[in-house]
Amino acid sequence: MVAKRSALINVMVRAAERAGRAMLRDFGEVEQLQVSRKGPADFVSSADRRSEDILRTELAKARPGIGFLMEEGGTIAAAPGEDRRWIIDPLDGTTNFLHGIGHFAVSVALEQDGQIVAGVVYNPVVDHLYWAEKGHGAYLNDRRLRVSGRSALADALIATGVPFKGHGDEAQFLRELAAIMGQVAGIRRFGSAALDLAFVAAGRYDGFWEHALNPWDVAAGILLVQEAGGYVSEVAGGKRPLETGSVLASNTVLHTHLARLLAERPDRAAG
Repeated sequence: MVAKRSALINVMVRAAERAGRAMLRDFGEVEQLQVSRKGPADFVSSADRRSEDILRTELAKARPGIGFLMEEGGTIAAAPGEDRRWIIDPLDGTTNFLHGIGHFAVSVALEQDGQIVAGVVYNPVVDHLYWAEKGHGAYLNDRRLRVSGRSALADALIATGVPFKGHGDEAQFLRELAAIMGQVAGIRRFGSAALDLAFVAAGRYDGFWEHALNPWDVAAGILLVQEAGGYVSEVAGGKRPLETGSVLASNTVLHTHLARLLAERPDRAAG
Protein backbone atom coordinates (compact mmCIF):
# COMPACT_ATOMS: atom_id res chain seq x y z
CA MET A 1 0.00 0.00 0.00
CA VAL A 2 1.35 3.42 -0.96
CA ALA A 3 1.76 5.76 1.99
CA LYS A 4 -0.62 8.72 1.87
CA ARG A 5 1.05 12.04 2.61
CA SER A 6 -0.81 14.92 4.17
CA ALA A 7 -0.97 18.33 2.52
CA LEU A 8 1.59 19.56 5.06
CA ILE A 9 4.07 16.80 4.24
CA ASN A 10 3.57 17.42 0.53
CA VAL A 11 4.53 21.07 1.03
CA MET A 12 7.68 20.05 2.89
CA VAL A 13 8.59 17.38 0.36
CA ARG A 14 8.23 19.74 -2.60
CA ALA A 15 10.47 22.31 -0.94
CA ALA A 16 13.10 19.72 0.05
CA GLU A 17 13.13 18.12 -3.39
CA ARG A 18 13.46 21.46 -5.16
CA ALA A 19 16.36 22.44 -2.89
CA GLY A 20 17.85 18.98 -3.35
CA ARG A 21 17.80 19.23 -7.13
CA ALA A 22 19.65 22.55 -6.98
CA MET A 23 22.13 21.04 -4.55
CA LEU A 24 22.69 18.07 -6.82
CA ARG A 25 23.66 20.41 -9.67
CA ASP A 26 26.03 22.23 -7.32
CA PHE A 27 27.46 18.91 -6.16
CA GLY A 28 28.50 18.13 -9.72
CA GLU A 29 30.38 21.42 -9.81
CA VAL A 30 32.04 20.70 -6.45
CA GLU A 31 33.38 17.40 -7.76
CA GLN A 32 35.06 19.29 -10.59
CA LEU A 33 36.45 21.91 -8.19
CA GLN A 34 38.26 19.28 -6.14
CA VAL A 35 41.24 19.51 -8.50
CA SER A 36 41.52 23.30 -8.36
CA ARG A 37 44.07 25.06 -6.17
CA LYS A 38 41.47 27.28 -4.55
CA GLY A 39 39.21 24.36 -3.78
CA PRO A 40 35.42 24.32 -3.50
CA ALA A 41 34.91 25.94 -0.07
CA ASP A 42 33.57 29.28 -1.33
CA PHE A 43 31.35 27.56 -3.85
CA VAL A 44 29.89 25.30 -1.16
CA SER A 45 29.00 28.33 0.97
CA SER A 46 27.00 29.78 -1.91
CA ALA A 47 25.35 26.38 -2.55
CA ASP A 48 24.32 26.23 1.11
CA ARG A 49 22.74 29.69 0.95
CA ARG A 50 21.05 28.93 -2.36
CA SER A 51 19.44 25.80 -0.90
CA GLU A 52 18.22 27.74 2.13
CA ASP A 53 16.78 30.49 -0.06
CA ILE A 54 14.79 27.91 -2.02
CA LEU A 55 13.46 26.30 1.14
CA ARG A 56 12.50 29.60 2.73
CA THR A 57 10.79 30.86 -0.42
CA GLU A 58 8.85 27.64 -1.07
CA LEU A 59 7.72 27.16 2.52
CA ALA A 60 6.75 30.80 3.05
CA LYS A 61 4.74 30.79 -0.17
CA ALA A 62 2.85 27.63 0.76
CA ARG A 63 2.36 28.41 4.47
CA PRO A 64 2.70 32.16 5.05
CA GLY A 65 3.12 33.38 8.61
CA ILE A 66 5.05 30.42 10.01
CA GLY A 67 8.37 31.44 11.57
CA PHE A 68 11.82 30.14 10.68
CA LEU A 69 14.94 28.91 12.47
CA MET A 70 17.67 28.45 9.85
CA GLU A 71 21.33 27.48 9.96
CA GLU A 72 22.45 30.30 7.68
CA GLY A 73 19.67 32.88 7.93
CA GLY A 74 19.00 32.77 11.65
CA THR A 75 15.53 33.41 13.05
CA ILE A 76 12.48 34.94 11.37
CA ALA A 77 9.63 35.58 13.78
CA ALA A 78 6.23 34.07 13.10
CA ALA A 79 3.21 36.21 12.38
CA PRO A 80 1.13 37.32 15.38
CA GLY A 81 -0.98 34.43 16.68
CA GLU A 82 1.14 31.80 14.86
CA ASP A 83 2.79 29.22 17.14
CA ARG A 84 4.73 27.27 14.53
CA ARG A 85 8.21 27.58 13.01
CA TRP A 86 10.20 25.77 10.37
CA ILE A 87 13.60 24.44 11.48
CA ILE A 88 15.84 24.17 8.43
CA ASP A 89 19.25 22.76 7.61
CA PRO A 90 19.81 23.37 3.89
CA LEU A 91 22.92 21.18 3.75
CA ASP A 92 23.59 18.70 6.54
CA GLY A 93 26.91 17.03 5.81
CA THR A 94 28.77 20.06 4.49
CA THR A 95 32.22 18.48 4.83
CA ASN A 96 31.10 15.47 2.81
CA PHE A 97 29.69 17.80 0.15
CA LEU A 98 32.90 19.82 0.18
CA HIS A 99 34.96 16.70 -0.54
CA GLY A 100 32.68 15.30 -3.24
CA ILE A 101 31.20 12.58 -1.00
CA GLY A 102 27.53 12.00 -1.76
CA HIS A 103 26.30 11.58 1.81
CA PHE A 104 24.46 14.77 2.72
CA ALA A 105 20.88 15.92 3.08
CA VAL A 106 18.31 18.67 3.23
CA SER A 107 16.49 18.66 6.57
CA VAL A 108 13.18 20.40 7.24
CA ALA A 109 11.10 20.15 10.42
CA LEU A 110 7.99 21.89 11.69
CA GLU A 111 7.85 22.76 15.36
CA GLN A 112 4.60 23.63 17.13
CA ASP A 113 4.47 24.65 20.80
CA GLY A 114 7.96 23.25 21.32
CA GLN A 115 7.15 19.87 19.75
CA ILE A 116 8.31 18.60 16.35
CA VAL A 117 5.17 17.62 14.46
CA ALA A 118 6.55 16.92 10.97
CA GLY A 119 9.96 16.23 9.47
CA VAL A 120 11.64 15.55 6.13
CA VAL A 121 15.24 14.46 5.46
CA TYR A 122 16.19 14.19 1.78
CA ASN A 123 19.40 12.89 0.22
CA PRO A 124 19.20 13.94 -3.44
CA VAL A 125 22.20 11.84 -4.54
CA VAL A 126 20.33 8.56 -3.99
CA ASP A 127 16.81 10.11 -4.05
CA HIS A 128 16.03 8.85 -0.54
CA LEU A 129 13.21 10.79 1.07
CA TYR A 130 12.64 10.17 4.78
CA TRP A 131 9.50 11.75 6.21
CA ALA A 132 7.36 11.58 9.30
CA GLU A 133 4.34 13.26 10.81
CA LYS A 134 3.56 13.05 14.51
CA GLY A 135 1.16 10.20 15.16
CA HIS A 136 1.29 8.91 11.57
CA GLY A 137 4.55 6.95 11.36
CA ALA A 138 7.87 7.35 9.55
CA TYR A 139 8.64 6.45 5.94
CA LEU A 140 11.43 6.07 3.42
CA ASN A 141 9.82 7.15 0.16
CA ASP A 142 6.64 5.04 0.46
CA ARG A 143 7.95 2.29 2.77
CA ARG A 144 6.98 2.33 6.45
CA LEU A 145 10.00 2.41 8.76
CA ARG A 146 10.68 0.61 12.02
CA VAL A 147 13.74 0.87 14.22
CA SER A 148 15.97 -2.17 14.57
CA GLY A 149 14.71 -5.07 16.66
CA ARG A 150 18.17 -6.02 17.91
CA SER A 151 18.50 -6.30 21.66
CA ALA A 152 22.12 -7.41 22.14
CA LEU A 153 24.91 -4.83 22.13
CA ALA A 154 27.24 -7.41 20.57
CA ASP A 155 25.11 -7.36 17.41
CA ALA A 156 24.60 -3.61 17.27
CA LEU A 157 26.00 -1.11 14.75
CA ILE A 158 26.17 2.34 16.34
CA ALA A 159 26.72 5.75 14.74
CA THR A 160 28.26 8.84 16.28
CA GLY A 161 29.93 12.17 15.53
CA VAL A 162 33.54 13.08 16.23
CA PRO A 163 34.71 16.44 17.65
CA PHE A 164 36.71 18.49 15.14
CA LYS A 165 38.70 21.74 15.02
CA GLY A 166 37.96 22.74 18.58
CA HIS A 167 34.25 21.84 18.43
CA GLY A 168 33.11 19.52 21.17
CA ASP A 169 34.78 17.81 24.13
CA GLU A 170 37.46 15.49 22.78
CA ALA A 171 38.24 13.88 26.15
CA GLN A 172 34.59 13.12 26.77
CA PHE A 173 34.19 11.65 23.29
CA LEU A 174 37.22 9.39 23.68
CA ARG A 175 35.91 8.13 27.01
CA GLU A 176 32.50 7.41 25.51
CA LEU A 177 34.01 5.78 22.44
CA ALA A 178 36.13 3.48 24.62
CA ALA A 179 33.05 2.52 26.64
CA ILE A 180 30.97 1.69 23.56
CA MET A 181 33.35 0.22 20.99
CA GLY A 182 34.37 -2.78 23.06
CA GLN A 183 30.74 -3.81 23.45
CA VAL A 184 29.26 -3.46 19.95
CA ALA A 185 29.66 -4.93 16.48
CA GLY A 186 30.87 -1.64 15.02
CA ILE A 187 30.84 2.15 15.16
CA ARG A 188 30.36 4.43 12.16
CA ARG A 189 30.95 8.15 11.61
CA PHE A 190 29.38 9.21 8.30
CA GLY A 191 29.21 12.96 8.88
CA SER A 192 25.51 13.85 8.77
CA ALA A 193 23.47 13.76 11.97
CA ALA A 194 20.21 14.10 10.04
CA LEU A 195 20.99 10.98 8.01
CA ASP A 196 22.38 9.16 11.07
CA LEU A 197 18.99 9.57 12.75
CA ALA A 198 17.17 8.62 9.56
CA PHE A 199 19.28 5.44 9.43
CA VAL A 200 18.30 4.64 13.03
CA ALA A 201 14.65 5.08 12.05
CA ALA A 202 15.19 2.72 9.10
CA GLY A 203 16.88 0.07 11.24
CA ARG A 204 20.19 0.43 9.41
CA TYR A 205 21.89 1.71 12.54
CA ASP A 206 20.89 0.29 15.90
CA GLY A 207 21.73 3.51 17.73
CA PHE A 208 23.29 6.96 17.53
CA TRP A 209 24.80 9.38 20.02
CA GLU A 210 26.40 12.79 19.70
CA HIS A 211 26.84 16.03 21.66
CA ALA A 212 26.90 19.72 20.72
CA LEU A 213 24.42 19.45 17.86
CA ASN A 214 22.20 22.28 16.65
CA PRO A 215 18.40 22.12 16.44
CA TRP A 216 18.49 22.13 12.64
CA ASP A 217 20.84 19.12 12.65
CA VAL A 218 18.41 16.87 14.52
CA ALA A 219 14.85 18.26 14.55
CA ALA A 220 13.51 16.18 11.66
CA GLY A 221 15.61 13.13 12.57
CA ILE A 222 14.35 13.01 16.15
CA LEU A 223 10.76 12.75 14.91
CA LEU A 224 11.72 10.08 12.37
CA VAL A 225 13.14 7.87 15.13
CA GLN A 226 10.20 8.43 17.44
CA GLU A 227 7.64 7.70 14.73
CA ALA A 228 9.58 4.55 13.77
CA GLY A 229 9.13 3.23 17.31
CA GLY A 230 12.45 4.33 18.77
CA TYR A 231 13.39 6.38 21.80
CA VAL A 232 15.35 9.65 21.81
CA SER A 233 16.80 11.41 24.84
CA GLU A 234 19.81 13.42 25.84
CA VAL A 235 22.94 11.30 26.30
CA ALA A 236 22.66 11.73 30.07
CA GLY A 237 18.97 10.84 29.99
CA GLY A 238 17.30 14.25 29.90
CA LYS A 239 14.22 14.81 27.78
CA ARG A 240 15.26 17.96 25.89
CA PRO A 241 17.65 16.74 23.15
CA LEU A 242 16.46 19.38 20.68
CA GLU A 243 17.26 22.20 23.09
CA THR A 244 20.53 20.83 24.51
CA GLY A 245 22.01 19.28 21.35
CA SER A 246 22.86 16.10 23.26
CA VAL A 247 21.23 13.14 21.51
CA LEU A 248 20.98 9.41 22.15
CA ALA A 249 18.63 7.50 19.84
CA SER A 250 17.93 3.78 19.58
CA ASN A 251 15.25 1.19 20.13
CA THR A 252 13.98 1.06 23.70
CA VAL A 253 16.04 -1.98 24.75
CA LEU A 254 19.42 -0.87 23.37
CA HIS A 255 18.82 2.69 24.54
CA THR A 256 18.98 1.51 28.14
CA HIS A 257 22.24 -0.39 27.56
CA LEU A 258 23.87 2.47 25.64
CA ALA A 259 22.85 5.06 28.24
CA ARG A 260 24.42 2.94 30.98
CA LEU A 261 27.71 2.60 29.09
CA LEU A 262 27.87 6.28 28.21
CA ALA A 263 27.26 7.23 31.85
CA GLU A 264 30.21 5.23 33.18
CA ARG A 265 33.25 7.15 34.33
CA PRO A 266 36.67 5.53 33.80
CA ASP A 267 37.29 5.21 37.55
CA ARG A 268 33.89 3.62 38.07
CA ALA A 269 34.36 1.23 35.14
CA ALA A 270 37.80 0.21 36.44
CA GLY A 271 36.38 -0.56 39.86
